[in-house]
Amino acid sequence: MILADSSVWIDYFNGIATVHTDTLDMKLDDGEVVMGDLILLEILQGFRSNRDYNRARTTLAVLDQYEMFGLDMVVKCADNYRGLRKKGITIRKTVDVIIATFCIENKFPLLYSDRDFTPFVENMGLKILKET
Repeated sequence: MILADSSVWIDYFNGIATVHTDTLDMKLDDGEVVMGDLILLEILQGFRSNRDYNRARTTLAVLDQYEMFGLDMVVKCADNYRGLRKKGITIRKTVDVIIATFCIENKFPLLYSDRDFTPFVENMGLKILKET
């Protein structure tokens, strides 16, 4: 099972063909994609039209859903953020810290096109999904 970041999903729903969206499409066909609540929020809040919003909501509802953040994740996320800060790396968005930490803790490879996850790969053991 894999988790795809909203950066990939946004391109996917906008019909932008990239190696990342092609990989996502293949993994969807294979039934290997799960959805995190924070990623779902990021995706859904970006739709302007009700039609597109409802279509995406229905499409994404069939994926296995995971709650990504809670009290047990607070310290793990803070530790990861602080660990990177000690190395001189500042992560710009808290949601990326949560997504990366969730994947690390649950051993989900992450499919992403956002450079903010690279420090987690290089320093924290985040597994990435190699594009096909």
